[in-house]
Formats: sequence, structure tokens, C-alpha cells
Amino acid sequence: MSNIKLFETKQIRSVWNEADSKWYFSVADVVEVLTDSTNVRDYIKKMRKREPDLNANWGTMCPPLELLAPDGKRRKTQCANTEGLLRIIQSIPSPKAEPFKRWLAKVGYERLEEIENPELAAARMRELFKAKGYSDEWIEKRVRGISIRDELTNEWEKRGVKEQREYSIFTAEISRATFGMTPAEYKEFKSLDKPADNLRDHMNDLELIFTMLGEASTTEIARNKDAQGYVENRDAAVEGGSVAGRARRDLEKKSGKRIASSENYKQLPEVVVRKRVKKDGA
Repeated sequence: MSNIKLFETKQIRSVWNEADSKWYFSVADVVEVLTDSTNVRDYIKKMRKREPDLNANWGTMCPPLELLAPDGKRRKTQCANTEGLLRIIQSIPSPKAEPFKRWLAKVGYERLEEIENPELAAARMRELFKAKGYSDEWIEKRVRGISIRDELTNEWEKRGVKEQREYSIFTAEISRATFGMTPAEYKEFKSLDKPADNLRDHMNDLELIFTMLGEASTTEIARNKDAQGYVENRDAAVEGGSVAGRARRDLEKKSGKRIASSENYKQLPEVVVRKRVKKDGA
């Protein structure tokens, strides 16, 4: 499970590691937040060079884990858990260090709460979307879409699809059959150029609905056909997306309006997010 977390108004990529039940965070994202460096890679290189002890333990402290890359694909990225980040923060002279430590502690506490009460995670998700300025109607569709997506990925895992790369390929097939665009092409269509930009967070109501239809149809087809392995589940993804694609084209023909929109939600006021994060104590 991966996620995007906010520190102030900055987004930090993170992933929950089931192996040790801990959050891991992108080291590059954290360093960028704390230093405002224009060349994060160079900053990390110099930091490791001036501290031999830090450099000696870097490989163990910062294992490569899959995160969403700037081009929209999942790639191995150096990540560290809370303990590792606190060690890295010691090497970064920044007035943001103390607030960041408190933020890390809060993230860990909230995750433990959400494990015990999954409904709490959904409630917090709704609160965050609400704080950003989304409508209640949009939020309900977005949350429902997350549930449908989880159901699909769980089905894939049970059917022998366990590689994140395969998930990405199947998702692209569903999107292409539904909208005529892969997620990467869709992001470009919507002028989303940041790695932290989540395509679905920039979809309107109808785009979310047809996305859900494509993924729910894929789940149903995979189950009914008892699809196993890469080829059969890829075929199910194409067929599921095609169900949504035909429905989309039918609606476009009858309404006279294209479903896929170049509009995005980048214009949502950041000051709202800032107030919400401050309220949460970050």
C-alpha cells in the first residue's frame, strides 16, 4: 500500500511495508522539504560524503522500494522508515527539523489507529479531500473508487498477478479500453506534470464513474472466467475496460459531449490544505 502524505503543503511519497509493519518515506522528498534544494541528488551525495558513518549504513538504512516516479511509473526509490529519517535529519541543518519529527510521530500513530479501525482511514481521507475543496458528491465517488480498486488488486493477487509492473500494465489496458488513453497519456492530457499528481484526484464525476465501471467489470470478468496468471488477467482487463469504453461512447453519442476532460483540480486553493495540515499539528 502506497500513499502521499502532506507536510505543510509539500507532498511526500510513502509506502507501508508489510514485512516490518512500518511506513517508509522517500528520502529525496524529505530532503527536498527540509532543504528546499534545487538539486536533491547532489545534496544527498555531499551529505553522505561528509559523514562516513551515515554513508556506511546507507544501504541498510535506505532500501529501494517501489514508489510512483515523475513519469507516472512505479520505480525503485531509496526510502527510510522513521528511525532512518531521524538519523538523516540529524545531518540536515534546518529549522524545519523539529516540526518534521513531530509530523513523523503523528503519521505513525495515525497508521496504528487505522489498522485497528479501517473506517477511521476512510473518514480521514474524506476530511482531507473536503479540506482541499472537493464536493461531498465527488468525495463519495472517489472513496468508492478506491474500494473498487482495492477489490480488483486483491483479486489480481489471488489469481497469480503479484508484480507491481503487471498491475501497471493491466491498469493501462483498462484505461486505454475505457478512455482511449493510458494513465500516463491521460495525465499529459490533463497537464499533470508532477510525480505526486494523482490522476484520479483530478477526474470529474463522470470520469470517476467510468473508471469504476472499467475496474469493477474487470473484477467480475476475472472471477467468472476464473482467470489465472498474466495472459488471462490481461485479457480480462481489456474486456473489462471495453465494457466501460462502449458505455462511454454510447453516452458521448447521445449527450454530444466528450467524457474525458482536460480540466483538472490544480486550481484548488492551497491555503485550505495549509490550514488543515496546521490543524493536524504538522
